[in-house]
Amino acid sequence: MKIEDYLSSLPNSIISGEDVELSDETLREIFRFVKLAKNDIFYHLGCGKGNSITIALEEFMVKKAIGIDNNSEKISHGQELLQKKHITNGSFRHQDITIADISDASVILFWFSDEKIIENMISRFQNLKPGCKIITIWGPLTGYMPDKIDFPYILNVVPFKKAESLRDQMLAIFNTDCIDFAVAWEFADRYSKAIGSKNVENDRFLTILQTLVIWINAKNLGIACGDEIPDPVKSYIGILKTFFNIEVEHLLDH
Repeated sequence: MKIEDYLSSLPNSIISGEDVELSDETLREIFRFVKLAKNDIFYHLGCGKGNSITIALEEFMVKKAIGIDNNSEKISHGQELLQKKHITNGSFRHQDITIADISDASVILFWFSDEKIIENMISRFQNLKPGCKIITIWGPLTGYMPDKIDFPYILNVVPFKKAESLRDQMLAIFNTDCIDFAVAWEFADRYSKAIGSKNVENDRFLTILQTLVIWINAKNLGIACGDEIPDPVKSYIGILKTFFNIEVEHLLDH
């Protein structure tokens, strides 16, 4: 089956990231990356169970932290956590992020894959106060150049800087003149580790898929190193097709 068919067969919660909880150490890495500080008002859009809120408050001493999610059970879990820790400058909202009030934010963690949600939120982010920081994971805000990168963490600061092209955006993210297999693997591996599960085999499979996606996108944009398909790319395309019945070669522009 084509990779699109494979992905569409997975539960929506996996594709959307709804069931993925970032580890506490990953959250700390993100906060250090963005230089979260005591004067910040931090929002986590799609906050899950809310560990990000308590870490931001207890360890990074932010002025205020708000978690927003459309899953009522996770919001309840977060509220109970705040009560247990007697934290008063944190809160959770059971809301749709596309209509939630985020006007006082200075730092926002935003990790979504739905293009409609991303498009909607970009227009909302652009109306926030200058200097507001938006952190994404893996993918940048569509059409805009990042202000800071420690892949897979990407930072855009309001007002956003328009990208001339997707090609320019990718070169900025990977900080290289061209993308070869080693670069694609390194960056895919960083992503897998950042969102990693306890199942190492799943992480390895995710790394292979993401490596091929990075390299194929680079090839199609004309920023892959060399004209030929590298042997490791050929091998992994073959492994996916032979052992998992997943076909990705059609994604290449021939």
